Amino acid sequence: MPATLLATHRVEKPWGRHRLWGPFRDPPAGGEPVGEVWFQAPGDSQPDLLIKYLFTSEKLSVQVHPDDEQAHARGLPRGKDECWLILDAAPDATIALGTKEPVDKVALRQAALDGSIEQLLDWKPVKAGDFFYVPSGTVHAIGAGLTLIEVQQNSETTYRLYDYGRPRELYLDDGVAVADASPYVPYASPGRVADDRTILVEGPKFILERLGGGARTLSLPEDTTAWLIPVSGGGVIDNIPFRAGECLTLAGTTRIDANATADLLLAYPGDRRLHG
Repeated sequence: MPATLLATHRVEKPWGRHRLWGPFRDPPAGGEPVGEVWFQAPGDSQPDLLIKYLFTSEKLSVQVHPDDEQAHARGLPRGKDECWLILDAAPDATIALGTKEPVDKVALRQAALDGSIEQLLDWKPVKAGDFFYVPSGTVHAIGAGLTLIEVQQNSETTYRLYDYGRPRELYLDDGVAVADASPYVPYASPGRVADDRTILVEGPKFILERLGGGARTLSLPEDTTAWLIPVSGGGVIDNIPFRAGECLTLAGTTRIDANATADLLLAYPGDRRLHG
């Protein structure tokens, strides 16, 4: 089947929420807070990309991810480049990206140990509609009061540098080794390539497009998978209805008939740009 509606997997997190967002069902009263919703294809545990929604009530840990080369050196399948589209944000919501000034590895490790790493980070105010591309090696932390979509390489290799006293394991040696503790450089996206099509990311690991509504046909090269994420609105792909809060994989040639006002994300491997 060219299009497949993916199953959702809810992940409980200490920093998650009991009130989610939009189409997502709240966890039961007295249940653990839900921090993430993942989308998974039956029988496919190692796709190139992973799509998530995140719901935060507290700051996430200060962390960093390895790149492919660093991951391979540790026997891991891949590194982790990622990007975030902010869907909803509390008035005082922030995200930390990079450090205010360059920090050497000795100072970074000491700051992680004594907690002063929070003051070294560049905490940026964020609002709904903001978009950030976060390459591997970037020291970062997602703040409280946020709902966002995350598109990432399919890797859960996270090196926590600091976790605000939560009783979770830190990975200082690995994290400091792969960290680029320097000011964050915003990604310059290629931008709009058609009236209803914008390239948000054209990175080495994945490409992310933003598509408008209406009808279109996409033709994917053989053995290529793309992920379609409806941000708002809905429609039908190859007779499969879809709506916001869901995710589909596409293969081969697919016909998309979306609402005129739909807002869609399309992610696929980074070695080609699609047409359609």
